[in-house]
Amino acid sequence: MKPKSESLFQLAVIVSALGFFVDVYDLLLFGIIRRPSLHDLGLGPDEILTKGELIISVQMIGLLVGGILWGILGDKKGRLRVLFASILIYSLANIFNGMVNSLPPFILFRFIAGVGLAGELGAGITLVSELLPKEKRGIAATLIPSFGILGAVTAFLFSKVFDWRTCFFLGGVLGLVLLALRLSVHESQLFAKVKQTGVERGNFLMFFNNRTRFYRYMRSILMGLPAWYIIGVLATFSDQFGKEMGIPDIDPGKSIMYLYLTIAFGDLSVGLLSQKLKSRKKPFFIFYGITVFFCVLYFLQQGGSQLRFYLICAGLGYGTGFTVVYIIMSAEQFGTNLRASAAISIPNMVRGALPLIILLFKWLRGILNSYLTGAWVTGVILMVSAIVAAIFTEETFGKDLDFIET
Repeated sequence: MKPKSESLFQLAVIVSALGFFVDVYDLLLFGIIRRPSLHDLGLGPDEILTKGELIISVQMIGLLVGGILWGILGDKKGRLRVLFASILIYSLANIFNGMVNSLPPFILFRFIAGVGLAGELGAGITLVSELLPKEKRGIAATLIPSFGILGAVTAFLFSKVFDWRTCFFLGGVLGLVLLALRLSVHESQLFAKVKQTGVERGNFLMFFNNRTRFYRYMRSILMGLPAWYIIGVLATFSDQFGKEMGIPDIDPGKSIMYLYLTIAFGDLSVGLLSQKLKSRKKPFFIFYGITVFFCVLYFLQQGGSQLRFYLICAGLGYGTGFTVVYIIMSAEQFGTNLRASAAISIPNMVRGALPLIILLFKWLRGILNSYLTGAWVTGVILMVSAIVAAIFTEETFGKDLDFIET
C-alpha cells in the first residue's frame, strides 16, 4: 500500500493536470470557434478579423487582471482557495457565453472568463512544487501542462461535433466537475508554515521595490512572450497568413489543434530533458532553437500545401514546449510569501501581453506595408528579447524552496 503522503501528492498532480486541461480548453476555445461564433452573431468577414483581434485582446487583459488578483490572494489566503474561486468564475462565464445573442455581452463574458482562467495554471504549479520533494517536482510540474495541453485538441474535436454555444456549455460543465474533484486536495505545508510566521505575504509591490527582484520578474515575463506570439498570432490568424502565402482555406482551429497537440509532447520532452541534464536553462535554449527553426520555415512558405502548413504548426508547437520551463522557474525563483504571486501573475503577464504584441504587429505591418514582413519582424524582436532574458536568469534546478522574500 502506498504511503498516505504519496497518494496525496499523486492526487494533487492529477487534479492539477485536469485543471490545466480545462484551462486550455476554455482559453483556446474562442480562437477555434472565432469564425462561426462571430458569423452567427451577425458580423461580416472583415469584422470577424478585427473584432476577433479585439475579443482575444480583451480576454488576455482579463488574464492580466486575474493574474495579479489571484497571485495576491494565493499568497494571502492559500493556493487552494484560488483554485476553487477561479475555476467557479470561468466555468460560469463560459456557460453565460453560450447564451449571448449580441457582441457586447460576448466580449464581457470573455473578459470575465479571462479573469477566472488566470488562477488555474500558476496556482497548480505552485501547489505541486511545494507539496513534492525537489527531486520530483520537475517531472510533476511537467506532467501538468503536458496533459493539460490536450484540452486544446478536445476543444477542436468538440467544435467539429457541436455548435459553438454547446462548446461553451461543455467548457463550463467540465469546470464545475473539476471543482468537485478539487475538494480532495490538501493545502501546501510550506504556505501553512509561512502563514504561521506572520511574514508579509502577497504584496505585489514587492516585485517593484527591489531592483534584483524586479529584474528577476521581468526576465521571467520576457522569456515567455514568444510562446504567445506563436499561439496568439501565427496560429490564431493562420487563415490570414495562409492567404498571404497563397495557401487557401487554412483552418485556424486545425492550426491550433496541431500546435497544441505537439506542445504536449514538447512539454514532456523538455521536462524529461531537464531532469537528465539537471538544468532548467539548457533545455530552454535547445527548444528555443527548435522554435526559431520552425518559425523560419513558417515564413518561407509560398504556395505550399495545407498539410505542410499544419505540419509546420506542429513543429512550432513542439518547440514551444519551452513554456513549461519558464513557468516552473517562475515558481522556483521566488520565496514562499511571493511564490503564488509570481507563478500565477508571470504566465498571465505573458498572456496579457498579447494585445501589445498584436498592436506591435499592426504597427509594423503598417509602416512596412506588408502583413508577412510585419509578422516576422515582430517575432525577431520578441525572440531576441527572450534569449537575452534567459541568459541572465538564475539556474533553479534542485533549488530548495523553503525560503522567503524580505
